[in-house]
Amino acid sequence: MTLKLYAHPFSSYCQKVLIALYENSTRFDYLTLDDAKNGVALEALWPIKKFPVLVDEGRTIMEASIIIEHLDLHHPGPARLIPENSGAALEVRLMDRFFDNYVMTPMQKIVADRIRPEEDRDPYGVREARAMLDKAYDWLDRTLANREWAVGATFSLADCAAAPSLFYADWAHPISEKFSRTRDYRRMLLARPSFARAVDEARPYRPYFPLGAPDRD
Repeated sequence: MTLKLYAHPFSSYCQKVLIALYENSTRFDYLTLDDAKNGVALEALWPIKKFPVLVDEGRTIMEASIIIEHLDLHHPGPARLIPENSGAALEVRLMDRFFDNYVMTPMQKIVADRIRPEEDRDPYGVREARAMLDKAYDWLDRTLANREWAVGATFSLADCAAAPSLFYADWAHPISEKFSRTRDYRRMLLARPSFARAVDEARPYRPYFPLGAPDRD
């Protein structure tokens, strides 16, 4: 049975999973949520309706990091995204959590606030989110010293998380030039064929970015 992925090309968490799939040329049916019937099917599988969702031989797997772990276990390819060494795997999972919790989450808070009616906006919360992103950029810039990828020399789950989070975060709250390693790392992620493909697939949706997509990337 072919893997089925319920996802949207412009979603950061969906791009995270797409990178993993593209890294290993894993075959799957891409059920985009532009199609209403796919949205109905997604809700039947996962009533919370968060995506991406993967279906594998009748089993439903939710949450981007868990989907990538599932793929690494059950559909491995030449690019192993979770190291076999338990200590190295723990470091990869730590960085995955860093990008999701301290880059992706504050970025999404800024974006979501712009979607709200003006009277319901939360300027204080947005300032907190921007401050968190600056702290995250600073910590990451220091952490990337002497590293090629997020956890050393090998592309991993952590980089799958980093790519869309830094991509959109820089749109929402630009990465200062003083964080040169972070900016260089973002450029390197954009040049990775798996992420470049996901970015290109999402280009038609850029006019919908609530903050206005910058004319770059």
